[in-house]
Amino acid sequence: MKKITLSALFLASIITFSSCNSTEKKDSTEVAEDSNEAKFDDSKLEDDTEFAVAAADGGMFEVELGKLAEKNAVSKDVKDFGAMMAKDHSKANDELKALASQKNITLPDSLSEDKQKKYNDLAEKKGSDFDKAYVSLMVDDHKEDIKEFEEASKDAKDAEVKAWAAGKLPTLNQHLETVQALKDKLK
Repeated sequence: MKKITLSALFLASIITFSSCNSTEKKDSTEVAEDSNEAKFDDSKLEDDTEFAVAAADGGMFEVELGKLAEKNAVSKDVKDFGAMMAKDHSKANDELKALASQKNITLPDSLSEDKQKKYNDLAEKKGSDFDKAYVSLMVDDHKEDIKEFEEASKDAKDAEVKAWAAGKLPTLNQHLETVQALKDKLK
């Protein structure tokens, strides 16, 4: 009996040790979503928190890609667009962080695995291949962002989240117009 008890304790300590020392890193957006779900489960704000998490992830992505474009782009226009992305989305990210803090919404602190993979893939490209891939990604990304922000500007339950989303639409539309013109120019 003593051997069984000692074996069980030993096994339990190994399991505890390995789970505490796991090197697996959980996706930052998943951590934020789980935290918000615990705080806002069955709340009318659940969709608002999901929008905020997605907007934060997207905003960080745009900033990081903008910085990458400033370094890696060949075209001056693409470099300038990247600088504008980094500047404008940094400002929007700071506003979102302040709003989220006020509303007790947890935001991710790093890129989601999906966005990080897209960043890594783009970072491997060089020259005009980089320029074309970055611009194409920005066209697609801004089309998606505009849809999500339009939806939040109409459907968000929290008035301040709704107003923030609506306030970002003119800038997102201007970014899309600019990058679409760049894409046409690079053909």
